[in-house]
Amino acid sequence: MIRSHLPAALVALAAFFASFAINAQVALEIPAPAIAAKAFVLYDPQSEQVLAAQSPSDRYDPASLTKVMTAYVTFQALKDKKVTLTQTVPVSEKAWRAEGSRMFIDPKKPVTVDDLLRGMIVQSGNDASIALAEAVAGSEESFVQLMNKHAQRMGLKNTNFTNSTGLPQPNHHASAEDMARLAAALIRDFPEEYKLYAQKDFTWNKITQHNRNRLLWQDPTVDGMKTGHTEAAGYCLIASGKRGERRLISVVMGTASDAARAQESQKLLNFGFQFSDTRRLYKKGEVLSSPEVFKGAANNAKLGFDRDLWLTLPREKFANLKATITTTQPLLAPLAQGQKAGIMKLTQDDKVIAELPVVALESVPVAGVLGRGWDAIRLMFK
Repeated sequence: MIRSHLPAALVALAAFFASFAINAQVALEIPAPAIAAKAFVLYDPQSEQVLAAQSPSDRYDPASLTKVMTAYVTFQALKDKKVTLTQTVPVSEKAWRAEGSRMFIDPKKPVTVDDLLRGMIVQSGNDASIALAEAVAGSEESFVQLMNKHAQRMGLKNTNFTNSTGLPQPNHHASAEDMARLAAALIRDFPEEYKLYAQKDFTWNKITQHNRNRLLWQDPTVDGMKTGHTEAAGYCLIASGKRGERRLISVVMGTASDAARAQESQKLLNFGFQFSDTRRLYKKGEVLSSPEVFKGAANNAKLGFDRDLWLTLPREKFANLKATITTTQPLLAPLAQGQKAGIMKLTQDDKVIAELPVVALESVPVAGVLGRGWDAIRLMFK
């Protein structure tokens, strides 16, 4: 039974979300450019929508994209005051002898957490990653457990870490979509620390190394994020750019060269910014419908969303749309605040575009004996 009709400015998607956490892929109905990568994702962190993708859930060697989680765990340790930026970190033999890209730390030279973060983020130092892991958790093995706990909390279902560096190991894998969501989490949770990803070079031990993210030089709107490369992984890149107030995140995995990963990432970002837009449709707590409730202490329930609702669509699609809220009938108390209480159906020209759950914005407790009895009689004739 339709309980209310609402004006709305909403949109064209092929697949939207089945729950209010917007985790399903969204199609913009505009073909994405051809991307030369084993897997790629274009992601809007504001609406939490995947705008374009190829093999987004397939598991690949993430190489140094791993270090985004290493940074996240370290930033959390800083926030929790388990370590400090000025804290001096002893350099273990394991960190000193790390293979692959290095910051060139030396057991004989003091190094701070701040220096190590720059060495890991800008220079992609495996030695810096291991030293940070040991500083935060005592050992790299214990640190990896923290990495995987955060991955599980974030819902990164196709990601598992076995080290802090991204060096190839059995069962060390991630998906492009998981990496996009991880990047979004770091930018959201640690906006000040994220600024390190825009740093173009860093000098340590009289050795200056440049950030391998070419887009920092090629596109002034790109302010991060992380490159990765091994023989097994190919050339990978998480890139993030902000144009105006809108941010997009791209991930490419398994490209053929350093130049290719930058070029393919640029294609994705340009596509997303040019052909789509993200708008807030409803505010948190906005009452969208007030259906009648039976056997409750209140006569009506206030329905809406328990957070701001953002949506990404092709620019021309934010028009001529209608939203209808449907509730289960009869709607009976008790209702808990935040409890799913109905479905908003979005339509355009009588075509169902998407369905999303609305929740009770306030609790509706059960009425007294007389109220319940009277509503029981009313329901007999409804």
